[in-house]
Parts: sequence; C-alpha cells; structure tokens
Amino acid sequence: MASTSNEEKKPWDSSNLRKYCLNFGEVPRFHFDDPRVDECIRSNKPVIILGTNLVKPAVEKWNLGYMEQNMGAALNTVYFSKSHKFKYFDENKMLGRSNPKGVQFTPPIRKEDMLIGDFIRTMRDWKQGEERLYMQQSLTSAVGTNIVQDFVNFNWKWISSKQKLHKWGKLTSNLLYVSQEGNVTPCHYDEQENFFAQVLGYKRCILFPPDQFQCMYPHPVHHPHDRQSMVDMDKPDHVRFPKFKEAKGVEAVIGPGEVLYIPIYWWHHVESLMRMGPTITVNFWYKAGPTVIQYPLKDHQKVSIMRNIEKMVLEVLRDPNEVGPLLRNVVLGRFED
Repeated sequence: MASTSNEEKKPWDSSNLRKYCLNFGEVPRFHFDDPRVDECIRSNKPVIILGTNLVKPAVEKWNLGYMEQNMGAALNTVYFSKSHKFKYFDENKMLGRSNPKGVQFTPPIRKEDMLIGDFIRTMRDWKQGEERLYMQQSLTSAVGTNIVQDFVNFNWKWISSKQKLHKWGKLTSNLLYVSQEGNVTPCHYDEQENFFAQVLGYKRCILFPPDQFQCMYPHPVHHPHDRQSMVDMDKPDHVRFPKFKEAKGVEAVIGPGEVLYIPIYWWHHVESLMRMGPTITVNFWYKAGPTVIQYPLKDHQKVSIMRNIEKMVLEVLRDPNEVGPLLRNVVLGRFED
C-alpha cells in the first residue's frame, strides 16, 4: 500500500511545534502491511507504521481520568523540571563526578515518587512559572488490574513477528510516559531498538542518523549525561559546536494509534506538542540481535565501537579527565583530514 497522503487534515499546525535553526526531512509513513516497513527496519531507518492496533486497548481507554481510576495505589516515577526540558542523567554515574574544571555535577531535573492521583491533580493545577511534570513509569503487574489487562490485550502477535523477523533480542522493558503539553526530552540515543507507540495526544520526534555523530557532540561515556547531546537545540552554541549547523535530520509527528520505529543508536529529540493537551505514550525496547560483521561496517556499529574504545580507555586510565587528552594525542598528527 502507498504511504498516506500529506494532504490529510491535521489537528495541529506549525504553531504547535517548537522552532529550531535546522530544516528537517520527513520520516516516511506506511501501512503495517506495506513491505517498505520491513525494508526501513532492515536498513536501520525510522518509519511511522499505521494500522498496527499495537496499543488499541490503550488508545480506546487511556486518558487521565481512566489512569487515575485504574492505576491503583502504586507509586510512580515523576520528574520535575524548572524548564520545558527533561534531560536524562544516570544516577550511578553522578556520585562524586566533576568535570575537568572540578565543577560538581548538578542534575537539571529532580525525581519524586507519586501516587497517580497526586500526579494528575498537580498537572491539572499547574500554573505558568511552576515546575513542569513528566511521569515515566515501567509497566509492571503493580500498575493496576485493568491497566495490566489492557496491556495483555495489546497486539503482541504483530510486534513479536517483527522481533522474530528482524532477529532482535528479548523485550527489555515497556515504559509509560505521561507528559504535560510542551515538554521536551532533549536529543539522545539509545542502545536498543524501539517501537514508540502513541496513545493520547501528539508528539514530535526529530531524528538524526548515527553518521551524524560528529555533529551531535555527545557527553563522554563517564558523564551522567552519557548518550545525550551537549547541544541545546533551543539556542545552539555554534562556537563550541560548529558542526551542529551541518546536522541533517528527519522529523515525525505521531498521533494516537501510530507507531514510530526508532532504530538503535539514532539520535532523537522528542516533544509533546504545545497547546495540544497532555500526551500518553508506551514504548517497547528490544535488545539488538546478534552482531553480524559485514564490511563496510554500518554506522551504528561504528558508534558502538567508539563507545567501547572510550570505556576501555577509561577503565585503564581510571581518571575521566585523562581520556580526552589521550584520544586527542592518538589522532593529532596521524589521522587528520
């Protein structure tokens, strides 16, 4: 089947999207039985997949009222930010860490465990100038009987067929995201394959392929912001990060029932559209399949190699402040363009 027409009426327009200094191409949109879906997945390219019914029970039922009534008394992980940005950090890498100038790391967001009712009431009562909220909770048996039953009734046959066809590893986790409108998860990459299923509202995802690595300026692997870009897309510092101006990305806006495939090691920047109400999303993270070495290597394999080299150097030197100078000394005068 052909991709859906871009002429279809959308419930959002450019005023609901944040403005950035780059122009982006479009992620293709195909019906689930279009062979081009699997062509994209095999090629490690993002694609919006339509008509899967993957999270149909959630699309039909899950809104804030339903979640409040059915998620039970379990505590949920909620992040708070003084801005619209929710930049992930690794708590295990935070202890005792400082940058080369000796400045201690300060998390840009804080975490709190909340009952679902308290979270929803706080979000509904939110006023401009207050901390923003973003719930990110693993879907487990503790989330409430009805939610669990909805989860069981997802279209596991379809998604399992993709896992098998593309020889991925096991499903590692499902995260439930409940976000205020306008919230942003800044640009980062994951080391797993990801089906990103939209349940309520609209999200925009800007993606950059692994071959744009040098344009994205990732934090070092030892840093709490490992896998995150150092570039602030709202106001990029082109003096510190000059190659970011050359970055070439694609974008997708996905709505209820649509599934975005985010390939392993692809950078992605995710925002809940502004002035469009809260959003609910469920993602499906899978381990990568067995590595098949074929030359030339694929770009995501090169990123994996770079990470492993950086980790090994850190393990030997034991001082993260020495990693950068050593790697620069290896390159300078030997492998210059």
